[in-house]
Amino acid sequence: MTMNVVIISGTVFGAAEEVAHHAAQILAEAGLDVTYKTRVSYSELLALDADVLLFVTSTTGMGELPETLQPLVHALREQPPQQWRGLLAGVIALGDACYGEDFCAGGEMIRELCAELGVVELQDMLRLDASETVSPERDAEPWLAEFAASLTV
Repeated sequence: MTMNVVIISGTVFGAAEEVAHHAAQILAEAGLDVTYKTRVSYSELLALDADVLLFVTSTTGMGELPETLQPLVHALREQPPQQWRGLLAGVIALGDACYGEDFCAGGEMIRELCAELGVVELQDMLRLDASETVSPERDAEPWLAEFAASLTV
């Protein structure tokens, strides 16, 4: 049975969406079923019946989740989907190290949400630093290859 990977992204200026689109391509090429919608509601997300979740999020300058992701995260906290207990997930966080403590804080918030929901992280969160890269989607490739390999075993 092929794993159904659902990608969820939150972006401020579009970089997280670019990484998410690239991730969808790489995971599909690895033989996984992949669904990615740029903005997904709580009910749409549950209807996708994910086997695996991949969150790709940037962090605002204030260390918060992007506005595009906040309503979904709020809904998941208000109505935790019981069927997600034990679900596998991965988190790719985009940030800028010059923000210090807030570097990739959006990703950390998603990790906390996963823990609250009983979702199991498949591997360590990937942190992409905007101050060190001009192509975060390419920098994510080794992490994505490892993620895909662990799902296609």
